[in-house]
Amino acid sequence: MSKVCELCGKRPASGNSIVRRGLAKAKGGIGLHITRVTKRRFLPNLQRVRTKEGGTVLRRTVCTACIRQGRITKP
Repeated sequence: MSKVCELCGKRPASGNSIVRRGLAKAKGGIGLHITRVTKRRFLPNLQRVRTKEGGTVLRRTVCTACIRQGRITKP
């Protein structure tokens, strides 16, 4: 199953997972230090829902943002 919303085209985004160690300077430490940076993916919250389009009922893969905005009509 594709990880893309069929209505808005929302797809996985990439980013970094940053690990920091140490105590902040404001709390009396020597500051936070970055010890590791790894790539990660932010996946969209996709749901498989039944939609009514032109008198027919279809199953579509839609993100929850589109469902909340009312871009689909449920049968």
